Amino acid sequence: MVKHQPLQVYEKQIFVSFVTGIYGCRWKRYQRCQDDSSRWECTWFVILCSSFFLLLFWAYFWLVAQNDFNEFNWSVYNRTGEWRDETIPILASTTVGFSYVTFLMILALFHISLGQQLNLYWVHKIGVLATLLTTISGVVSVDDIWADEWDIVLVSLQATAPFLHIGALATVTAISWLVAGYVVRRERSSFQMMVLVVYIIIVLALYLLPLMFTCPCIMDRHSLKPRPDVIGRRGAPMLAPENTMVSFNRALQQGAASLEADVTISVDGVPFLMRDRTLRRTTDIMKVFPSRKYEDASFFNWTELRSLNAGQWFLETDPYWTVGSLTSRDRSRIGNQTVCSLVEMLRLAARANSTAVLNIRKPPPDHPRSRSWFMDTLWAVQKAGISQKRVTWTPDTDRGRVRGFQQSSSEKLSVEEMRQRGITSLTLHYSQASHKDIQEYLANNVSVTVYPVNEPWLYSILWCSGVPSVSSDAPQVLRKVPYPIWLMSQNAYDFIWITSDLVSLAIIIVIFAFQNYHMIRWRMSGIQNYNPEQIMLSAVVPRPNRDVNTMKEKLIFSEINNGLGSSDEISLYPENGYARYSHADFGR
Repeated sequence: MVKHQPLQVYEKQIFVSFVTGIYGCRWKRYQRCQDDSSRWECTWFVILCSSFFLLLFWAYFWLVAQNDFNEFNWSVYNRTGEWRDETIPILASTTVGFSYVTFLMILALFHISLGQQLNLYWVHKIGVLATLLTTISGVVSVDDIWADEWDIVLVSLQATAPFLHIGALATVTAISWLVAGYVVRRERSSFQMMVLVVYIIIVLALYLLPLMFTCPCIMDRHSLKPRPDVIGRRGAPMLAPENTMVSFNRALQQGAASLEADVTISVDGVPFLMRDRTLRRTTDIMKVFPSRKYEDASFFNWTELRSLNAGQWFLETDPYWTVGSLTSRDRSRIGNQTVCSLVEMLRLAARANSTAVLNIRKPPPDHPRSRSWFMDTLWAVQKAGISQKRVTWTPDTDRGRVRGFQQSSSEKLSVEEMRQRGITSLTLHYSQASHKDIQEYLANNVSVTVYPVNEPWLYSILWCSGVPSVSSDAPQVLRKVPYPIWLMSQNAYDFIWITSDLVSLAIIIVIFAFQNYHMIRWRMSGIQNYNPEQIMLSAVVPRPNRDVNTMKEKLIFSEINNGLGSSDEISLYPENGYARYSHADFGR
């Protein structure tokens, strides 16, 4: 029988209860422990950290991949045959998963800081594992469907590296509190030394990391070249149906200097504008010619093509979430759009004193116009009344026949090859246009157009690189970028870099010194095994509460189970009026 004596009441530790309760469902004081975490729980902490860093990369990838959301949806459409915005569920699940794992990660770090034993609740273990497996499956799927998109991560670092570096520096500096506490406050071991060495290596690597940066916008502002011209890629497809007259008009209204279109040749020799191989996505062919919905668009004649509606799909699917901002007049005009001919688009460009870029898809070998497609296109250009010098012809085929037109190659070539083939213009994907390559091309009088450029950060780094023009699905977005989003001189960045490193180093030294000083005082006080969970409390008036007594008993029994010797006793300073418990009391 336990002999009840007046015992000190614990002060409430609301924050500790909150941390341990949510992380491990340990809301009561007697459920908590400050012993070393088990290997099993350490393993789960490693899994939690892995999930956090993987989700951090995954979230960053989708953040910068906004530039190519249209390309992603188009890739999925080509595989599934259905057009829908697949990025919405991905972004929603990524946001939820990252928020959840980040919250658990913060709680785990608080556990370490407070000296609490890690004990992740089984529900969280299932949640973390599910989140990790879902993210891994997402990475594998993107690698299968959209493998080329990984390049955007490296490209984006040209704009974000300086800011990510400062963020990483602040994080590592803050973690020094945990590292110092782990290394200083415990008995020396080889594992502690390994943790300290790894931490020092990471810190030094971060201090020197800016030496590896290549950021075009770290430059003298006086060396900044003129703003790149914006080419309306298929018009302004986020504001109106792509490759329609409304879309091209919108692009010109948003400041596009040139118009870009995808050209296909009909079975009766009329060049018309269509990106897809079939007409299913951008027309109402399912209603007009349901039996021919999978047929190649080039095998329709112009009369059949003209009978199709090319705007209603945009209003029904709202692919860019912009239909809600349209007026009733705009909706009516869009809903009446038909398939656009090349002649119509070129006449609009001529009236606007603009230029045109033609991406021509050659007809298949069994097509009636497979040999005369070039003359059909040339006839359309002449009929439109636009100067051939204002028309750029891609891809780089039939160069001997294409005379008088501006000729551009979509293949990345060396300067020597371009000279041999007489090419003076390149149209490159942004992943192929490195800062070094762009400078080399410009130095040899080669004009470079980069596509697709839909986000201000990408437009800014290409502007700083000196690119003369970019092709964009979002001219309305780039119109709002009158200047690079950030620009600083090399001296200014060097000052920020060195100052950040010195401040970080000073804080880390102070933290380690403070932790070491605190440890020395603690040891000199003679308290070798202080544990706040042991019953060593400051004086307050005893309170006869049943719940308090239950907690006291559980704490006393936990001390016995933790291995106190038979001669040990739990003292509550009897000289100050408090009771003393001994193991003899439990035998009564």
